[in-house]
Amino acid sequence: MRTFSNFDILEMWERGRPLHPLDRGLLALSVALSLPAEELANWPLGRCNRALLDLHCMSFGSRLQGWTSCAGCGEKVEFDLDANALMTADGPEEALLVGGERFRLPTSRDLEKVMAASDAKAAAIRLIERCAVSASGALAWSDRMLEEVEEQMASADPMAEIRLRLRCPTCDREWDETLDIAAFVWAEIEARARRLLWEVHSLATAYGWTEAETLSLPVARRAMYLEMVQA
Repeated sequence: MRTFSNFDILEMWERGRPLHPLDRGLLALSVALSLPAEELANWPLGRCNRALLDLHCMSFGSRLQGWTSCAGCGEKVEFDLDANALMTADGPEEALLVGGERFRLPTSRDLEKVMAASDAKAAAIRLIERCAVSASGALAWSDRMLEEVEEQMASADPMAEIRLRLRCPTCDREWDETLDIAAFVWAEIEARARRLLWEVHSLATAYGWTEAETLSLPVARRAMYLEMVQA
């Protein structure tokens, strides 16, 4: 995995703006790992999340700061995490055997295909059916069977869904929330892209430099020029 250059950041930001959030994460991994996004879309979700955490640590640091709103009172609830502490060991990627049927682990592409489902249960059924390797025709999905398959998948791929336990400081309500690693990576890319474009604009206005000339400057030298322009 390689770190991003200034040119990488701007190119990813431009290409990623119209994409679905899932595809933005795959785009970032594609650049960092020099692999096609379509290949990465077939990785198990936990493998992708682990790679995105590695990418965040390498390119933006290990600190993950975010916030959400309490559904009980509307209070803003902030959290501050160390990405390294979220890492778990790799799970097995072989097919699972549940109730006499074999299932592979879900991928990013599977999630994309089920997001239009009418409700959570319909989405779960569509996802599991996509992951069925040897299902013998249409199955009658009882709540218990769905729960068993989901539990086995979560156990085999613990980083597929990272859940945070949060508590509201105002009303003491507690709840679990899913941590979207791809969203954190994209937020960093977008913030850095906007900062770079502002630097290019400022130095082009002052000195007439091109974008390529500005971005090629070492960070310390570019910062000094910006400081003099703003003085």
